[in-house]
Amino acid sequence: MYLFYPNCNGQFPTNVNCDVISHVFYAFAIVNSNGTVQLDPELDANGKAVPANKTCLSTLTNLRDSKHFHLKIILSFGGGSGSANFAAAASTPASRQTFVNTAKHLIDSHKFNGIDLDWEYPSTPQEGANFVLLLQALRSVLPAKLYIMSAAFSNGAWALQNINLAAAAQSLDLMNIMTYDFSGSWTPTAGYQSQLYDPAHLNDPTQGLSCQTAVTYFRSKGVAANKLLLGVPIYGRSFLGATKAGDKYTGSGGNEGTFDYKDLPRPGTKEQVDSKAVAAYCVGGDGGFVSYDNPETVLMKAKYVRENGLAGLFYWSGSSDATGARSLAMAGYSALHS
Repeated sequence: MYLFYPNCNGQFPTNVNCDVISHVFYAFAIVNSNGTVQLDPELDANGKAVPANKTCLSTLTNLRDSKHFHLKIILSFGGGSGSANFAAAASTPASRQTFVNTAKHLIDSHKFNGIDLDWEYPSTPQEGANFVLLLQALRSVLPAKLYIMSAAFSNGAWALQNINLAAAAQSLDLMNIMTYDFSGSWTPTAGYQSQLYDPAHLNDPTQGLSCQTAVTYFRSKGVAANKLLLGVPIYGRSFLGATKAGDKYTGSGGNEGTFDYKDLPRPGTKEQVDSKAVAAYCVGGDGGFVSYDNPETVLMKAKYVRENGLAGLFYWSGSSDATGARSLAMAGYSALHS
């Protein structure tokens, strides 16, 4: 089981259930345009914004080194708001080598178990080719027996068309498909945000998008199933004024249109599940129509992972999960290891 843990969420990862999590992606490190990479000086080790030795990173490494010896910590670079410099950093042999050298030093000096690249997204064929070259250069100094290498990928062909996915897969142990955010404030109507199957029975703008269609696309490009991780959101997307997928909506509730999963279903609402699309939702209260995953849908996604030989599930992001019987991480672990 794989979990992303952002260094910017203001919470220490002491709530991570390491009994059901095998790998934590520590997100995100900074990519500079000249190819150098670094931890965030305000948030990470010896950061100014937090007391020394009380960063998310130090807390995670202490969890691994003192008790949960199976835990692997992978340093993730970039992210949705941190990808602007990737194109320049990967553009020349010299800048790629600078990236490789500084990344390896960072990983070794902080005892990370591997590296993850979250470039959103290579926007031209040349950028896609440079991305593959960067992966190859990293793999040359981060051998597979000693380091884990992964990268994040979109769920849609629009963002994948510039990447030779089969070539990228040759350098990677894991390919993390971000199978969420199928719908949101950018879509004209409300919709499910992480459905397992195409909701063709709905008047939904996300028709044609699903976890299944994303996996099918990767497999059609020659990527082995056992390298693919299916992404699970630990948050819901809100559509005010809507009562079902396909409805027009008037705005978004929560924090920039989202609610942490641990705060769902919203007060005064009843949780429901669309068993055809495999998506949970609640309607009413301060969220309108809120689309998310719950333990029931995660169980079904885990079953899909097992039946199709995928590598597993990953979760974004760690601090938003519920505890006990409502935990998505626990639901996925139970289904994959039963």
